[in-house]
Amino acid sequence: MGLDMMIGGAILVFLFLIGSYFYTNMTYIKKPLAKMYNAGFTEKQMKLRDGTVLNYGEGPDNGQIPLLLIHGQGMNWKDYAKVLPELSKHYHVYAVDCHGHGGSDKNPKKYSAKEISKDFIEFIKAKIGKKTVISGHSSGGMIAAWIASHSSDLVLGVVIEDSPFFATEPGKQEKTYAWVYDFKLYQDFKNQNKVKDYFTYYLKHNYWRKVFGNLLWNRFSKDAQSYKEKNPNEPVHLFYLPPTINRIFESVTYPYDRRFGETFYDNTWFEDYNQALVLSKIKSPTIFIKAATKYDEDLLLAALSDKDADKVVELLENGKRINIDSPGHDIHYDKPKEFTEIMVNFLEDVQL
Repeated sequence: MGLDMMIGGAILVFLFLIGSYFYTNMTYIKKPLAKMYNAGFTEKQMKLRDGTVLNYGEGPDNGQIPLLLIHGQGMNWKDYAKVLPELSKHYHVYAVDCHGHGGSDKNPKKYSAKEISKDFIEFIKAKIGKKTVISGHSSGGMIAAWIASHSSDLVLGVVIEDSPFFATEPGKQEKTYAWVYDFKLYQDFKNQNKVKDYFTYYLKHNYWRKVFGNLLWNRFSKDAQSYKEKNPNEPVHLFYLPPTINRIFESVTYPYDRRFGETFYDNTWFEDYNQALVLSKIKSPTIFIKAATKYDEDLLLAALSDKDADKVVELLENGKRINIDSPGHDIHYDKPKEFTEIMVNFLEDVQL
């Protein structure tokens, strides 16, 4: 083989790898959604007795045990797209939009764990109609726990995915990433009058500038703002960045009612929610999935500490903890194979 052919072959391989990289970055959102819909998922809405509208996705009904999925703050039911096709082979899946998110009603009077849980209990009774496995991510896991502790007759089992139990309590929350760079940052934005757009303010003051440095982050920020201006109703993602970095932009540009997040700042989301008592009242089999714990000095870069995760399991009557070395907080997104395996194996622990 001549030198020219070798160089030409190397160039072709390089171009293929570069093309594959950009293709993945441009389609990482669309491909899971397409597979989800091809698996038979449809988007629906239900009106509750008081007129509240809940938006949800439902998978095919093959007679399996029902599974209710409750997403975390700032996302919507489609955030589970990567795991829904496989889960639908084992469960009759319902994935609901929380109040203030997606297509569900945006009524601040309902922005508390207690009120959301009451509506989801009605959803289980009226739409699902039988005992259900519930899995919730982050704040969604805290809702799942409330439902299980107050309506045990409706719940077969609970999977709590990296929910911030105890880290959200006053005195501890102030040293968490979520508090400093989400809830408090938004309040800081509201208390100033120089910058009118929160996304612009976020890009100037968020944690990731410290990680990437000013030169890179200013480049990312300029392109992210340009994308948002052209696509105001879509989560921001840049074709030249991998999904793990794009998720940073997505997390703050998913369309949801930021008044929901404010209830975590003033703690009204936790009205009548004693975290230890809620956990201790859950009788059904329960799994707590914990993502990796990371710190930046004394700032907790995780949903909760290992000590608090141990406390969660100690309070559960029939609980166990599974650690997943996930690069981020969204285990079902970052580690879909591992999350799906946990959910499928959980069927052995629950009984009708």
